[in-house]
Amino acid sequence: MIKDQKQKLIDLGEEVLAQALLDLAIHSDTVEAMINRLIATPDEAVAQFKKKLASLKRSRRFIDWREIGHFTGELESLLDDLQASVSDPLTGVELVVAFFGTDSSIFGRCDDSSGYVGSVFARAQDIFVEYAKACDDKKKIATLLLKLCKIDDYGIRAALVGSALECGFSESIIRSMIAEFQKRAEKEEDEYKKQHHLSLVEFLARQVKDAALFEATRKASRSELSVASYLDIARVYFEQGDIKTAISRLKKIPEKETFQANERDKLWLEIYKQQGDTENLTRLLYQRFQHYHSVDRLKALLDVVGDEERDGVLTKEIASIFKQAELNRSDANFLIAIGNIDDAESYLLKHADKIDGDYYDSSLSLAKAMEAENRMLIASLIYRNLLQSILARGYSKAYSHGVRYLKKLDKLTSFIEDWKGFDSHDKFKGDIYQLHGRKISFWSKYETGR
Repeated sequence: MIKDQKQKLIDLGEEVLAQALLDLAIHSDTVEAMINRLIATPDEAVAQFKKKLASLKRSRRFIDWREIGHFTGELESLLDDLQASVSDPLTGVELVVAFFGTDSSIFGRCDDSSGYVGSVFARAQDIFVEYAKACDDKKKIATLLLKLCKIDDYGIRAALVGSALECGFSESIIRSMIAEFQKRAEKEEDEYKKQHHLSLVEFLARQVKDAALFEATRKASRSELSVASYLDIARVYFEQGDIKTAISRLKKIPEKETFQANERDKLWLEIYKQQGDTENLTRLLYQRFQHYHSVDRLKALLDVVGDEERDGVLTKEIASIFKQAELNRSDANFLIAIGNIDDAESYLLKHADKIDGDYYDSSLSLAKAMEAENRMLIASLIYRNLLQSILARGYSKAYSHGVRYLKKLDKLTSFIEDWKGFDSHDKFKGDIYQLHGRKISFWSKYETGR
């Protein structure tokens, strides 16, 4: 169909199409911008881009959350113009750097709690890398970055420095940038600004795999190294290929420390794999699986110990799951995910009184999963909890959901022969009417089906 439309438009002729676009442009800024992009010469495109940047810098109008989508679209359109109109790599780099130079003007006058504007700058970073890769004058680009990153009030500009290696910078250029940022840090009296320059040194040290410099810089910027710092340092030593030192830094983190434990475990796993240490690899994988049962963690363990161990591993862990006194929703989801529906049903029935309907998303997901497997009793019990949560809170905006759950319960009761000690549907329905009979709007919706 699209091909047919395209051909019909071509058949209309250039003049007809040109006039149609001009007519549309009267009513659409987007179409007008597209026309200007199509007809602009390279020099005109650059001039237009700079003019729009200047306008962004001058503007003082605050953009609240209701306008942020439109504002983000304007910024995206600006980048579209850049990519479509500028083919010279160095010019492209210069214009993207200029775009980053508007960060204070942009973030300082908008509510970006949604992160939309931040995503535009992430895209601008990708465009910067594309132009920089194609540009032969890497020293010029480095000079532009050094100038841009003298300040970075919103933490946006540093991302470009973090892309130095990806842009094709030689080690010598990166080393020269490191030296400049170190000089700035030494001269800086303001502690915040000093840390800014040192963080840029860290970015670059990691890219040239200079773990010793990374560690020294981190120590220079902190009075005391934290768990996160030791983990970062260990990671850089590992990337450098110095596993021995990476291990020594990881061991400085107390074994019982829970902060960033998942990231620490991931690094240990990489180290054990690199060393071919199957024993410790298996131990840690099993430990992680026991801590949080998931299909991904089970697969990671079985990839090492072999699929033939699956039944034994699951038998042991399912027994462990049933021994727990409290309901663990992730365990219930795990049992469903691996297809152990009988166990999932038994586990949920065991903890039926602990399924809190206030946790709407996870409870509804469990109810639907059980219903799909024709486990109508436990599905009904979960739907009851969801309904009770809505009625107990008197949340009238959710009454339509509650009505839907009650009608679902009316339907499911015909499939349940054995209530296994739980109240029948009629008893449950009578009890909630006794408790919540005065919620007229709910019962009215239920009776009318609206």
